[in-house]
Amino acid sequence: MSASPAELSDVERKSLDEIPHPSLADGSSIYGSTKVFPDYQAEDGETYFTLVHGIAHESSVSFVAVLQATRALRKGFETAIYFYGPGSLNCLATRGFPTVGNSAFPGEHNINNQLKTFIAEGGKVYCCRFGLSLHGAREEDLIEGVIPTHPLDVQDALIHYARKGAVINSTYQL
Repeated sequence: MSASPAELSDVERKSLDEIPHPSLADGSSIYGSTKVFPDYQAEDGETYFTLVHGIAHESSVSFVAVLQATRALRKGFETAIYFYGPGSLNCLATRGFPTVGNSAFPGEHNINNQLKTFIAEGGKVYCCRFGLSLHGAREEDLIEGVIPTHPLDVQDALIHYARKGAVINSTYQL
């Protein structure tokens, strides 16, 4: 049995019909395409380091940070991402419902898939063990290739990459 469209009152139909929808066809451009800054590529030895303290799926912060790091990697930067605090949850391979690997909603595995791509392309991913422990997550549940780290490594990793002259992108979500 298929669902039938809701019956609308005259005023509801009038409101719907005031502005035609969709107002633009798919593929219509509503934004310019001029890139303002040069498309920088890494020079020899340059590094890019991202810190992520944001929870998976609670905002776009964590996912966008991974996308930016992937772009830096593809520009030739030696690139690493460090997940700490609640950000550590981004590194879990056990995401899924009703079983691991199944997406309960479109995009549930975006972060997992992008981290796998990032690692496969040569990026390093670090994950704080203390951040995992705060949320009852287990180290054996990490995405393959994610490097578990000691809680005191967060600060030393930042110092390490700063001394290398890295571009540092620090994302934080409340």
